[in-house]
Amino acid sequence: MIELGGRKVLVTGGSRGIGAACCRLFAAAGASVLVHYRSAKSDAERVLSSLAAPVGSAHLAFRGDLADSTAIEEMFDLIQSRWGSLDCLVNNAGIWGPNPLRELDEEALAETLAVNVRALFLCGRAALPLLEESADGSIVNVSSTAAQRGEAFHSPYAASKGAVIAMTKSWSSELAPRVRVNSVAPGWVDTDMSASAYAGDGRERIASEIPLRRIATAEDVAGPIVFLASPLARHITGEVLNVNGGSVLAG
Repeated sequence: MIELGGRKVLVTGGSRGIGAACCRLFAAAGASVLVHYRSAKSDAERVLSSLAAPVGSAHLAFRGDLADSTAIEEMFDLIQSRWGSLDCLVNNAGIWGPNPLRELDEEALAETLAVNVRALFLCGRAALPLLEESADGSIVNVSSTAAQRGEAFHSPYAASKGAVIAMTKSWSSELAPRVRVNSVAPGWVDTDMSASAYAGDGRERIASEIPLRRIATAEDVAGPIVFLASPLARHITGEVLNVNGGSVLAG
C-alpha cells in the first residue's frame, strides 16, 4: 500500500477521466488533493465529495483556464494560502481533437499548444518554489503514445505531447536532486476525451490492436502516476512510463 499521509498534491484537469482517478487514488493514500478543473463544476464537485478524508489538511478545488496565466497565479495563491506547501504536481490537463493538416487553422494549433504545452511550463514554474521545499517533491507529466509514434490527423496533439516528453527529460536533470520529474504515456483510455473514437465498432477494433486486448481504464493510468509520485519511486527521474497495453514498445 502506498502511504502519502500529509502530502499535498495538485492534479490539473482533475474533474474527469485520468485526472479524477488520480484525485481519488491520491486521497485514498492519505494525501490532500487540489482538484483543478476548467468548466465542469458539477463533475469537480462530485470528485471532491468522493475523496477519502485527507491526513492533516483539507481537499481543495479550483476553477480556471490554464491557458490564462492569471488563473495559474491564482491557483498557486490558493495553494500557498490554504496549504503553504506542495509535494506533487500532476500535469494532466490537456485537449485532443481532429486537426487534419489540410484543414488546420492557426487558432486550433495555438489552443492545443497553449493548454498542452504552455500551461505545463507555467504550472511547473509556479510550483517549483514549493516543490523544492518538499522532502520528496515531484512532477508527473501526462504525455501520450501519440508523442512516440505520431498520430495522423492529430499532429498538433502529437507534437504537444512530444514537447511534454522533452520537458520531462529536460526538467529531470535541471531540477535534480530536489525535485523528481517523470512522465506517464497512456495509450487508448476509456474516457470522455476519446469517446468519439469508440463509436460504432471503434472500441472493438481498437482493443483488438492492443496486445493485452483491452482499452485502459482511467484507474489503470492513475496507479502508475501515484506510484511515480510516491517514495517507492524515489530513485526514478526522467522516466517515461508507458501505459498502453503493449501497443507501442517505446520503453
